Amino acid sequence: MLHLVGDVIGLLDALEAPQAVVVGHDWGAPVAWNAALMRPDRVRAVVGLSMPASARAPLRPTERMRHVFGDGFYQLYFQQPGVAERDFEADVRGGLRRLMHAASGDVPAENRWPLVVRGAFFDGLADPGVAPAWLGEEQLDALTAAFTRSGFRGGLSWYRNMDRNWEQAAAFAGLTIRQPALFVMGDADPTYVAARRAIDVLPQMVPGLRRSLIIPGGGHWIGEEQPETINAALLEFLAGL
Repeated sequence: MLHLVGDVIGLLDALEAPQAVVVGHDWGAPVAWNAALMRPDRVRAVVGLSMPASARAPLRPTERMRHVFGDGFYQLYFQQPGVAERDFEADVRGGLRRLMHAASGDVPAENRWPLVVRGAFFDGLADPGVAPAWLGEEQLDALTAAFTRSGFRGGLSWYRNMDRNWEQAAAFAGLTIRQPALFVMGDADPTYVAARRAIDVLPQMVPGLRRSLIIPGGGHWIGEEQPETINAALLEFLAGL
């Protein structure tokens, strides 16, 4: 995380931008939140999509996940190198299509991605046969080509580094994000129920929070599923800075 925040600041340096508003979705959201936390001199305001900021917990992330969700939680399943890679790389296009569908607002609650792995990662996830309409076949082609070329080890290594991130964040424990902030999440996101507690206490971690916007029917890929709603929220937030 320290390096990723450094990359954000390095980008601002390359653009010769003294400050910026940083926006991040999913695992980009912790990068945005931490950039605001660690470098308030450079991050003027921050927006997190689909993942709220949270204070540093007393337990290591993997210990906390095991306590809350059990050993089958998908982020714990990702810990052993090679296991999830085999699942994802066996059928790159089909796997991406199934995950995009299962974590979206397109499916009823009982068919959403359950966050707990039983067997292999994609077991139990329905294949819609076509790319979701909000994604499109062309974008699915691009994602498939990119992950076929790179493999999934880089992305999965994020999960294998969470305990190290937790260790290195000790120096920042107790700090809060005081810049203007916006949080957005869809209520059909499979992670929404688990995130409710963090959303409720978000103003404690983010005293500068202007708004928590929960979008009805929005799934995990909220920017792609409902771009007009997201763009309107961002423009309203930016206009108020």
